[in-house]
Amino acid sequence: MSPAGSRRRLPLARSHHLPVLLRRRVKLVKTNHRPPFVLVHGGRHGGWCWKRLTPLLHAAGHQVYTPTLTGLGERSHLLHADVGLDTHIRDVVAVFECEDLQDVVLVAHSYAGMVVTGAMEQISDRVRQLVFLDAHMPRAGESALDLSAPGAREQLLKLASEQGEGWYIPPGDSSFWGLSDPEDIAWVNGKITAQPLKTYTDPVGHTDRAWAHPGMFIECRNPADRQHAAPVRPFERSATDTHFHYRQLDAAHDAMVTAPSALASILFEAAALDIPKPKRRV
Repeated sequence: MSPAGSRRRLPLARSHHLPVLLRRRVKLVKTNHRPPFVLVHGGRHGGWCWKRLTPLLHAAGHQVYTPTLTGLGERSHLLHADVGLDTHIRDVVAVFECEDLQDVVLVAHSYAGMVVTGAMEQISDRVRQLVFLDAHMPRAGESALDLSAPGAREQLLKLASEQGEGWYIPPGDSSFWGLSDPEDIAWVNGKITAQPLKTYTDPVGHTDRAWAHPGMFIECRNPADRQHAAPVRPFERSATDTHFHYRQLDAAHDAMVTAPSALASILFEAAALDIPKPKRRV
């Protein structure tokens, strides 16, 4: 039997059966503690993209932070050619420092996998669970373009060359991220902004802390023939690391837009996962 065929379905909420595939039984901790969430958006998006998800997290008693990275969203007036991956890493670190955040469920969507992986070198002791939502999981020295789907690298570089003055990627159309509802497309298209090319070409630095941290990868599988983040690495890691969990969600790449309730249920699970106790130093 193939690995995909060996997975079984398990509902994560009684109110409805979610199309989520689990790789193994996991230990959940019953507690009244509600860890805060920090949700980091993907490329050409902004903190606005979590608007349908955040009320669900708030209603369950969680604090939620949705920073917008420099040059994007409502901060698009800061867009310039020198904005790079390190700029966005500093954005995330600053949120943790300014808000004095601890025991956080840190969620990275798409391109933000690059950002939080780099940020973890400075904030890993403040993070409870690291969740990659259809996001890149880079190794040291890799860039977002290095991890792009076949053909996407050339397409993005061509867009920057022909429509972005050689240094930015224009907004584009949200159907690229799997959106099909006309109202969803209109809403997202009205919000997305250009992305500095440097953020996609800059290599990430050290990644050891992100790769050693308890976490989860959520692969969005609608449409099933379109992958925005390669699932091979997280699938292999989940098979060998009992503190890293792999999920499949029947939703578009922008799951926070098209399936906020289903996504919230998985994030609640991530927040409740048992956390390994740190080893005592000799």
